[in-house]
Amino acid sequence: MSKNITRRELLGAAGVVAAGAVVADAMGTQASETTPQKIKVLGISCSPRAGKTTSQAVGIVLKSVEQAAPIVETELLDLGGMTIGGWAGGSKPGTEALPKDDFQKVLPKLKDPAVMGLVIGSPVYFRSMSSLCKAFIEQCAALRSPKFMLANKPVGVLTVGAFRNGGQELVIEQVQTAMLCQEAFIVGGKPHAHQGATLWNAGGGDVINDDFGVNTAKLLGIRIGEAVMKLAGYEDID
Repeated sequence: MSKNITRRELLGAAGVVAAGAVVADAMGTQASETTPQKIKVLGISCSPRAGKTTSQAVGIVLKSVEQAAPIVETELLDLGGMTIGGWAGGSKPGTEALPKDDFQKVLPKLKDPAVMGLVIGSPVYFRSMSSLCKAFIEQCAALRSPKFMLANKPVGVLTVGAFRNGGQELVIEQVQTAMLCQEAFIVGGKPHAHQGATLWNAGGGDVINDDFGVNTAKLLGIRIGEAVMKLAGYEDID
């Protein structure tokens, strides 16, 4: 069962701590043990440099998610400085063959049932994703067993390049393709950022002066916010 919700109702619901109970009440249902007490979107920054441009860009997307859907909580997971190795071929989740590295700190957050969407951000290195991003994606194989935990959840992608046309869209496609193996819903941004967010680090150490790129990040956040709200049972935000 779904319900149209006005912007005023949505903003009012944002002040309630138990977001899951608010959603259930608006839908005319009772909250149950399977209803998340929170609705969350995680942003994953896959740059080896913590707190730099990719992390900034993911933060812009998350802020836009919150503005589009105020009852949705967001959290930034900055992988910069972490040691995450690639997937051990043939190994299975829960076995001793899995790498014992910093991914084990991230995995419980990814498994949180309140998480209904992801933003994955990577810098562009030699027109490909960062090795940290590739390792993160490979270790997400742990989310495929015993069930596909990211199935039907919206996933948006952003990239940061050293040039305006530095391979950003190519890397977006690489990450999106990998997420198809998780049965996730791939979402882009609102017009004119249909593929995702493409930002340019012009050498100044941050992306806030890239008006075009920052706008694509905001448009991606709006689209993710809308998609998560639909997943929570809302058809439209009037």
